[in-house]
Order: sequence, then C-alpha cells, then structure tokens
Amino acid sequence: MSENSGPALIEVSDALSFDERALEAHLVQHLPGFSGPLEVRQFNAGQSNPTYQLSAGGKRYVLRKKPPGTLLPSAHAVDREYRVMHALRDTPVPVPRMLHLCQDPSVIGTDFYVMEMVAGRVFHDPSLPGLTPPERRAFYASFIKALADLHTVRPEAVGLKDFGRPQGYLSRQVARWSKQYAATETETITAMDKLMDWLPANLPADDEAAIVHGDFRPGNAIAAADSPEVIALLDWELCTLGHPLADLGYVCALYHADNLPTGRFKGLDFTALGIPTEQEFVELYRRYSGRDRIDNHLFFVVFSFFRSAAIIQGVYKRGLDGNSSSRKALELGHLARVRAENAWRIVEAHF
Repeated sequence: MSENSGPALIEVSDALSFDERALEAHLVQHLPGFSGPLEVRQFNAGQSNPTYQLSAGGKRYVLRKKPPGTLLPSAHAVDREYRVMHALRDTPVPVPRMLHLCQDPSVIGTDFYVMEMVAGRVFHDPSLPGLTPPERRAFYASFIKALADLHTVRPEAVGLKDFGRPQGYLSRQVARWSKQYAATETETITAMDKLMDWLPANLPADDEAAIVHGDFRPGNAIAAADSPEVIALLDWELCTLGHPLADLGYVCALYHADNLPTGRFKGLDFTALGIPTEQEFVELYRRYSGRDRIDNHLFFVVFSFFRSAAIIQGVYKRGLDGNSSSRKALELGHLARVRAENAWRIVEAHF
C-alpha cells in the first residue's frame, strides 16, 4: 500500500468485529442491488468511527459504525455524517453517495451506514509526494474549491437548517474550550491564559454561518486515481453549522506549525513544489467563495491552535488520571503548551 493510496486494509480485529452474517442478511433485504456472499475487511486507520470495506456481488462498499461500548449521547454520531453527505449529494461539493443508514443496534450492535466506495488516492502528507508541481497546483485548486463550494451551500436549501446553532458559534466554542481547559489544567501555561482573555475580546463582528466540515485537511480528501482532482471529502463527524472561516483557519494552521498530526506546510519550498503560499491559499478561497475580501483569517488560525491546545490538554489529563485508552496520551503533555505558544506568537505578530 503506497503512501498516497489511503489506509491499509486488515483483517477485522476482535475488538471491532460484529456479526457479518447478520449484516449480510440485513443488506440483502434493505440495500437494492446488494447480494452476497459478503467479505468484510477493516481500514487500518485512526478514525474514531470504525470503518470497513465490504465486498459482495462484485461490488465494493464502505461501512462506518459507532464504536462498541458506552458512549456519550452526542459522540460518534454516524447519523449526522450520513445526513450531511446525503444532503450534499446534488451540490458541487464532492461527497460519496450514501446508500443505507441503519439505526437498529440489534443488527450489528451499533448504528451504521453504508456508502459507495470511492476509488482514488489519499495524501496524508500535505507536500503531496510523488506529484509534479502542476499536479500539486491542480490538487490544491480543486481542494480549496471544494471548501468554498461547501461554504456557499445554503443549509436551508439542502434540509440542514436545523443541523446546528448558527448564531454565536465562535463565542460558544471559545467558552466551551476555555471551560474544558480549565477543568483539565495540570500546569500554568501563560500563553493559554492570555488566549482565554484575548479571544472573547476579539471575536469577529460578523456572525455568519455555513456548513462547516470541522476537520478539513488534505488527508480527508480523495483525489482521482488518474488526476489530481478532489472527488470526495471524508470524515464529516465534526460537521455542524458555524463560521465558515473556522475551516479556513484550521487548514491554514498547517502554515504556522512545525509539527501537526495532520502534516505541515511550514518550511516547504512552495515555488519549487507548486504548492500555494498561505496568501495564495486564502486568495484562492476568496475567489472561489465569491467574497470581496478576507482580512481576518489569522484570528481563525489562532482559534484553531487554541482549540487544539485545549483538546490535547484534556487527553493528557485523562492519561495522568489513568482514564485514557492510549499510552500515547502521556506523551502529549508538552503539545498543549506548544499549540498555545504558537497561537500567542501569531497574536503578538499580527494583532
């Protein structure tokens, strides 16, 4: 499996196994054109919602389900993923075709949905190794256009008017993550304290709302097998109604960090590689979204780092308390400080 072909397929682990014959019987009854025998393999990737490839009747499908065990009521909402991608099916936004949603846990133990299998390439490294400079330019043009297309869809026009609380999104987010951080604080991080004062006092005056992806990055896009065009956006678990520039700030954070789990743009030779600079990225988004101007995207980069710091701090605290499922949680402690200090450097340099 090459770097750019997406996550590897493995045998289904015992912890994430389910009754495959029950699933086959259910899909034969409820999914038109589906016929057995069914073969199930698991995608070996870190998605919080386990993901599987189904092969049956000469066709391939993808199944995503809630993980087993006791979950928070709003967590792992596969029905929301299904709903937003289904709602976007007739828009310019590239999404896989949704085929079936099952909210009867008696079938395989949890809610799940089935979608078409989109064959293509996934680039987890934003430098797009293996592509030529013109191909990289074409990928990012398509990638940025997909984000702009998402933000120009009117939620009410596709049945998503009630998909979130559009007003006050940023103020609620800042308050929520400040509270979460304070509840899990293990040391004084001066930059974080400053951010918790600065962000509420500098919220953008506009309170616009759009469908936001929540985890928009190259690793959540599928490019065609034979061209750099983005043909599907994946992992809509964090999608809601909110400020569209939150998505822009999230991906532009890659220009400001030395190391993020999602990769980085910082330090790349943009001209040689054919990858847009941050200014070019923002300008492409502005053009594709039809905006007159964008002069505050760095606020949203700061917000993205702040949110990341709060999330990492929570994971680290759970690790210290012995409540984390991963030993890696204890290795993350310093990253909350790194993210917060990244954010505060931007504030000092640009505001």
